[in-house]
Amino acid sequence: MHALCADIKRRGRQLGFDLVGIAPAEPSRHRDYLRQWLDDGQSGTMQYLNNRFDERTDPAIYFPGTQSIICVAMNYHVALSPPDQNPQGKIARYALGEDYHELMKNRLHQLADWLREQHPDAKTRAAVDTAPVMEKELASRAGIGWVGKHTCIINPQIGSWVLLGEILTTLPLPPDEPAVDRCGTCRRCIDACPTGAITAPYQLDARRCISYLTIERKEQIPTEFHPKIGQWLFGCDICQEVCPWNTKAPDTNDPAIQPRFPSGTINLEQLLSWKDEDYRQNLRRSAMKRVKLPILQRNASLVRQNIMGYTNSA
Repeated sequence: MHALCADIKRRGRQLGFDLVGIAPAEPSRHRDYLRQWLDDGQSGTMQYLNNRFDERTDPAIYFPGTQSIICVAMNYHVALSPPDQNPQGKIARYALGEDYHELMKNRLHQLADWLREQHPDAKTRAAVDTAPVMEKELASRAGIGWVGKHTCIINPQIGSWVLLGEILTTLPLPPDEPAVDRCGTCRRCIDACPTGAITAPYQLDARRCISYLTIERKEQIPTEFHPKIGQWLFGCDICQEVCPWNTKAPDTNDPAIQPRFPSGTINLEQLLSWKDEDYRQNLRRSAMKRVKLPILQRNASLVRQNIMGYTNSA
């Protein structure tokens, strides 16, 4: 099976995955913490996280017979060009290229198909972050990287700019060594978060997170967070931008990851004038379609107000 693992990793890299590791299909060690986190309401309006709790915390319940989990990661760091002088709204880097859900699913299915060709008796199920799996914990077990204090996976070569995916399989594959936490005493991500969403090392209150506020929250954003959102239109990268492990992050050359908005921003005045057809054309095959046009324009109005505030106080 060790030879098969080496072949799996080789094939995974051929398909465009930067990192591939094997994790054991054990129940989550953070089940109790997750249960308390949900019960405390820290997931905000993301009620779907309460669903399928047993499946989420035990891969063998989600996919009966699972013995091993092939974990993959793709680098999504891209260089950005300077924005123009018009008011711009910033977009989290992960959403600048093609929708990673479809991109990764396609490659995961290709890897799973190849695996079943090698072992016809194997059963597989591919998963990305829409599936009930604890992807960060699994990636850490597989040696992809450790869970940083900002709750993102950090790989020592790529940093935290990684998209995660999994293949659950009934094959008993030898697991890789789990990643070792190398955050040390650093707390830059905690100190840099403008909304105080990282309430303690490795603990995130989603209700305060700019990514949650601009993407998941459909109601009006509480006034206390308006100025703290700054220019973030969709998501937020602040905790990753300040991470020392990201200072030398390589740029991906994957064509599917290259930004449709080269500066990582959108002109706010143009976005505020979009109609449904503009929205569909500009965001075709984009992860940004997670947010419907009215919410995106809600965010754009807020960001424009923030920028006008900067201008008036200058």
